[in-house]
Amino acid sequence: MVVQAEEGLLTIPTTSGVRVLVATAVPVERDAVAQAFPSGDGPVDIIAVGVGPAASAASVASALTAAALRGTPYGLVVSAGIGGGFQPQAPVGSLVVADEITVADLGAETADGFVPVTALGFGAVTHRPPEALVRDVTAVTGARAGAVLTVSTVTGSAERAAELRARHPGALAEAMEGFGVAEAAAAHGVPVLEIRAVSNPVGPRDRTAWRIADALTALTDAFGKLAPVLESWSEHEHPHEHPHER
Repeated sequence: MVVQAEEGLLTIPTTSGVRVLVATAVPVERDAVAQAFPSGDGPVDIIAVGVGPAASAASVASALTAAALRGTPYGLVVSAGIGGGFQPQAPVGSLVVADEITVADLGAETADGFVPVTALGFGAVTHRPPEALVRDVTAVTGARAGAVLTVSTVTGSAERAAELRARHPGALAEAMEGFGVAEAAAAHGVPVLEIRAVSNPVGPRDRTAWRIADALTALTDAFGKLAPVLESWSEHEHPHEHPHER
């Protein structure tokens, strides 16, 4: 049975010693993931971390630290939820698994255009989930693999969508938490994965085109297929490798 361990956190009891932390932005996404484990079987804890990269980084870092101090560290962190899809590659209702998690708006505006923070000599802008895990997840879910962009301001115009696609030709989706989750995971030496169910097209803000309920259902269906993959990978691969950053 799914039980509430603390405010915002749902724990799925498991007999496995492997622990996976799933981070969603809001409770409705958290609950959609939890519905994939009706019998209580699964190697995951699920936490709603708040909206945006700062909130997600702070919440995930806190959860990882607390788990490590208890002597029960996580072997994998998954950023999950709904998001916008770049058309036509990621239609509404489809699933996207990140083969790279890239922050799209961390840097500086210049006379020559946007410059990422790495070009200024600081930090990282991309985290890469383990290739084998991305391959296995896409195989069981039917998702497409590609870049998922993290933005602090959701795209609301065709011009902005085109600009992002020009800078990131491999982008399939955008959301607001993945890079923050990945930064916290990297600081703890824990691999990261990001899964997004597409609820709306990236571009002009048209609420009538949103299909949030369908995306949440797709998220539940995806996690219903993922538990064996996550548990097997965490047990047999290298859960404490640092994600690749650049």
